[in-house]
Amino acid sequence: MIPLTDAARLKLLAPPVGKVRVVLDTDTYNEIDDQFALVQMLLSKERFEVEAIHAAPFFNARADSPGHGMELSYQEILRLLERLKVSPDGLVHRGVTDYVGPGKEAREAPAVDDMIARARAGSPDKPLYIVAIGAISNVASVLLKAPDIMDRIVVVWLGGHALEWPHTIEFNLKQDVGGAQVLFDSGVPLVLVPCKGVTSHLHSTVPEIERYVEPHGSIGAFLAMRFKDYASDHLGWSKEIWDMAPVGWLLNPMWAPSVIVPAPILTDQMTWSTDRRRHPIRYVTYVDRNPILKDFFLKLKAFSEEK
Repeated sequence: MIPLTDAARLKLLAPPVGKVRVVLDTDTYNEIDDQFALVQMLLSKERFEVEAIHAAPFFNARADSPGHGMELSYQEILRLLERLKVSPDGLVHRGVTDYVGPGKEAREAPAVDDMIARARAGSPDKPLYIVAIGAISNVASVLLKAPDIMDRIVVVWLGGHALEWPHTIEFNLKQDVGGAQVLFDSGVPLVLVPCKGVTSHLHSTVPEIERYVEPHGSIGAFLAMRFKDYASDHLGWSKEIWDMAPVGWLLNPMWAPSVIVPAPILTDQMTWSTDRRRHPIRYVTYVDRNPILKDFFLKLKAFSEEK
């Protein structure tokens, strides 16, 4: 395999023009923000050709194991699609049931095979955008199994914290540090959307959700329920809707300004290290929550009013 040149990588990292092919890789049941990102993506038909939705693993108080988290996410995707009147047939695929881990071992799953097949069907002129908003295990398995697809994909990942943060102990990243190291070391065209220091600006509140989301059909009511159930005390409370940021960057790169930087080195201690000789990635430096949420609210309202 011929390594991807920096010139070819930078061409793929240019903000896309027109409609883009996308796969969404999501740990949908982990929290409440993946649901918002999934709905915004599916309602943005002018921008996205959504080819597949892949369930990603997670492990916390909501799940007994990474595989259980993946299955919970798969079922949550089905609940969302039902309310959006979208058939899951051929669209939704189960992901890996274990992390790539420190051994950096590719895992098998229908989502992994599906992602590889869709990437190979593309070209450098029509790449597949893999929007990853959970642990990177599915994507890292793809990169380990099929390095030949590097020139036909762009990974847009919500993970880690800002590069100047003293650590990068963030949920998506810490779930599978080995998988994240595979991602950063692979040379794949990568758009990194950090959490603290960048996407942490993307907040909403219960009153805003009650006014602009809850009234709009069964999907609006479902999203509002998930949002409000996340905290028992809503007084003075706002919630980051982290996973909308990568979708926002793809919808309009002006909503999430970015720069080109050398790929950071992720240490085993979950800190960033720098080597300026490393291959370039695109790095989002700020997220403007207002246009992203306005776009979402307007599309949700229009969907609920369709006959």
